Amino acid sequence: MKNLIITLLSLLVFTIASKAQVLEPVEWETSVEKISDTEYDLISIATIDSGWHLYSQNVPDGGPIPTTFVYKVNEAYELSGKTSEEEGHTVDDPVFDMVIKFFEDKAEFRQRIKVLNQELSLVEGEVEFMVCDDEKCLPPTYIDLQFNLKKNDESQGGLSLSPFDSPDDTSQILEPVKWESSVEKTSDTDYILVSKASIDKNWHLYSQIPPKDAGPIPTTFEYDLGENVELVGKTSEGKGKTVEDKVFGIEVKYFEDIAEFRQKIKVSNAEDVKTVKAEVGFMACDDKQCLTPTFIDLDYDLTKAVKVADKGTEEEEGETRGLWSIFLVAFLSGFVALLTPCVFPMIPMTVSFFIKQSQSKAKGIRNAIIYGLSIIVIYVLLGTIITAIFGADALNALATNVWFNLIFFALLVVFAISFLGAFEIVLPNSWANKADRQADRGGLIGIFFMALALAIVSFSCTGPIVGTILVEAASKGGIAPVIGMLGFSSAIALPFALFAAFPGWLNSLPKSGGWLNTVKVVLGFLELALAFKFLSQADLVLQLHLLEREVFIAIWIAIFGALSLYLLGKIKLPHDSPLEHISVGRLMLGLLTLSFTIYMIPGLWGAPLNLISAFPPPLDYSESPYGVGNSRGGGSSASHSGLPDGGHLLAPHDILAFNDYDKGLAYAKQVGKPVMIDFTGWACVNCRKMEQNVWVKPKVLSTLKNDVVLISLYVDEQIKFPEGEAPDSKLRPGKKLRNTGQKWSEMQTIKYKTNTQPYYVLMDHNEANLIKPVGYTPDADEYYDWLTNGIKNFEN
Repeated sequence: MKNLIITLLSLLVFTIASKAQVLEPVEWETSVEKISDTEYDLISIATIDSGWHLYSQNVPDGGPIPTTFVYKVNEAYELSGKTSEEEGHTVDDPVFDMVIKFFEDKAEFRQRIKVLNQELSLVEGEVEFMVCDDEKCLPPTYIDLQFNLKKNDESQGGLSLSPFDSPDDTSQILEPVKWESSVEKTSDTDYILVSKASIDKNWHLYSQIPPKDAGPIPTTFEYDLGENVELVGKTSEGKGKTVEDKVFGIEVKYFEDIAEFRQKIKVSNAEDVKTVKAEVGFMACDDKQCLTPTFIDLDYDLTKAVKVADKGTEEEEGETRGLWSIFLVAFLSGFVALLTPCVFPMIPMTVSFFIKQSQSKAKGIRNAIIYGLSIIVIYVLLGTIITAIFGADALNALATNVWFNLIFFALLVVFAISFLGAFEIVLPNSWANKADRQADRGGLIGIFFMALALAIVSFSCTGPIVGTILVEAASKGGIAPVIGMLGFSSAIALPFALFAAFPGWLNSLPKSGGWLNTVKVVLGFLELALAFKFLSQADLVLQLHLLEREVFIAIWIAIFGALSLYLLGKIKLPHDSPLEHISVGRLMLGLLTLSFTIYMIPGLWGAPLNLISAFPPPLDYSESPYGVGNSRGGGSSASHSGLPDGGHLLAPHDILAFNDYDKGLAYAKQVGKPVMIDFTGWACVNCRKMEQNVWVKPKVLSTLKNDVVLISLYVDEQIKFPEGEAPDSKLRPGKKLRNTGQKWSEMQTIKYKTNTQPYYVLMDHNEANLIKPVGYTPDADEYYDWLTNGIKNFEN
C-alpha cells in the first residue's frame, strides 16, 4: 500500500508541476524476423533517452507499472509463449523499497508467433509502459505497434512510432474522418441520434469540450429540429484520450480510430417526424498537420430506428478517473485542514470526551466512529446541496464563464485575507449555540449535533479550504462537489475514529501552539496566489491585457517572496505567537519557498518557467513577447506607427503581416514586393513550430521582414460576417459561410487543392505562383532556399 501511494502521489505531483511540458523519452520501433515458413519473431525496440529508464514486464506487486504487450486477436496466427525481454538492470529501488528490473538506453522485446494463414501480412499490437528518471515518473503511456510480415528486417528498417516525424508535403485534399448516422429507439417517444466517426490511422478528432485557453477547434453539433422534437440533455461522447498538448500547454481530449456521439431527443408526435437533420463541425489532426475546420451534414432516419434499452454513456464511465482525482485532492486537503488551529486541538478533547463518557471502551469507540460518520454526512450534504441548487451541467458551464472566474477570484482573495489574520469568517453564533443544545440530548442525535457544532465552530479555518475544493470541483461538473466533500470529510473524520480505537496514540500528537497559525498563514498565501489564476483566466478570455504575463509573474514573486520572509521570521502577522527562533522544518520550507521565488524572476525576461507554465498567461500574452528589457533582432520592416491599412506587426518577430487577402495584395503592388501567403491556424501545431524554430533564423527573418509581403490567413478564425453579408459557400452549394476562417479554407481548397496547414505560397501581383508551394519545412536552410528562389523568379 505504501508503494502504491508513493506511485500515485508522484504521478499527481508530476502532472501538476509539469503541466505544459509533455515528455516523451521513449521511442518505439518494430521489425520482424522470419524463423521458418510459419514462425516469425515480432521485435519491439525501445530507444530510451539518457537519464530515463523503462521498467520490466515483471514488477512486484505495489511497484511501478510494468511494460505490457497486447497483440490484437487474429485467427490467422497464434502466439508461441510469452514476450521475452533482455537482461536489463536489477536494483534495490529506494523509492519503492523493492528489487526492480529496468532498462536504460535501449530495450528489445521479442514475441514468437506461428502463422496459420499465409495471407497474413500485418500483426497489430499495443504496448503499455511507464518511465522514470531520478526525479519523476511519467504516467502510463500506450503506443500502437505494427509488424509487417511481408518485409524482412532490412527492408522494413524499423517502423518508427515517434510522433515527431517529418510530414508528407504532398498537396492533396485529405478526408481522414468519415461520418455515419443511425438512430436508436428507447421508447415510443424517446430516441437517440448516434453519430459515428471513423478516423484514419494516426489521425485524431477533437472532443466537444472546448479548452479553457486557446487551443484546437472542438467538435460541435447543430441539430435542425422541427416543432415536435426537443433535445434531452447534451450530446454525449466516448472516453477518448486526454493528453497534455506541448504547444498550447493545456490538456486536450481527442479520439482515435472510432468516436461515437449520442444525443437523446423526445418526439411528441412520431408519425409526423420521419427524419432529423444536423450539422457536425470538426477539426482533425495527425502528428504532422491539422486540417481546416470541416462541416458535414448528417441525416437521422427515425423510421429505421433500432429498438434498444436505454443505457448510460461511455462518457459517464470516463468521468470516474476525474472523480477519483477530485477525491484524492480533497482527501489531502482534509489532512491539511486538520493542522489548522480550529480543528487540531479538537481531536484529543473530543476523543477523550467519548472515552470518558462511555460505559466501556467499545462503546467509546463506537460513539467516535458515529461522530466521524456524522462529519462525513454533514459535508457530503453540503456538496449535494450545491449540486442540487446549481445543477451538474450549470456548475461546469459556470466554471468556464468570465464572471464566474471573477467570482472565484474575489472568493479566494477573501479566504486568503482571512487566513492571514485580518478577520475570521465565522457562521452566526446562534447556529453553534443551537447545535450545542441539541448535542446535550445524547444518543445518536446528540452525537450528530456535536459533529455539526464542530463544523460550525471550525468554519473559519475549514471554510476557505472547503470553498477552494468546491471551486475546483465545479470545473469538473456532475457530482464532483459531492465527491470532493466526501474526500475532505473522510480525512477530517478519520483521526477521531483511529484515536478512539487507540487512545494511547494521543500522547504522540504534537502539542498545540503557534505552529498551527503558521500552517493557516501559509495556506493564506497559497490561496492568494491561486486567486490570480482565475483573474488571469478572465483577462485572457476578455483579451483586456490587464494581467499580462509579466504582471502575473511579478505578483507571484511578491506573494511567494513575502511568504519566504514570513517563514524565515522577518514578517509577523496579527495572530502569530512570539518567536525566539525558527524550527529546522520551518527554515527548510522557507528556503524552498525562497528558491521558488528566485526561480520565477527570470520569467520577467522571457524564461518559460516550465514548473509553473500552467498558471501564468502564455508567453505571447505579455507586454513584450521577448521578455522585459530584451532586445529585438533581425531588423525591422516597419515601426509600430504608420502601418499600412490592414497591416500589423506579428509578434514576437515584428514581421509586417496582413490578415486580409485583398489589403495585403494591394500593399504588395504598392511597394513592388512578392506576396507570401501563409495558410495557418490558431490551432495549428506545426505552424507554431515553423514560427518559433524556422522564422527566427536571422536570414529567414530578414527575408520575411524586408523582401516579401506576408499575408497570414487563419483557416480556423471564428470571426463571423456582419449580418446579411455572409458569402455563399462554393464547396457546399446552398450554404452560407459561417466565418472568415471558412472563407480562407475554401480559397485554399479550391485554388491550391489542399486543406492542410501550414501551407506557404509565393506569388506575383497577378496571383501566379512563383515557385511550387510548400508545407511544413522544419529545415531552415531548405525553407530559406525556397524563399530566395521564389523571390529571384519575381525579380526576373
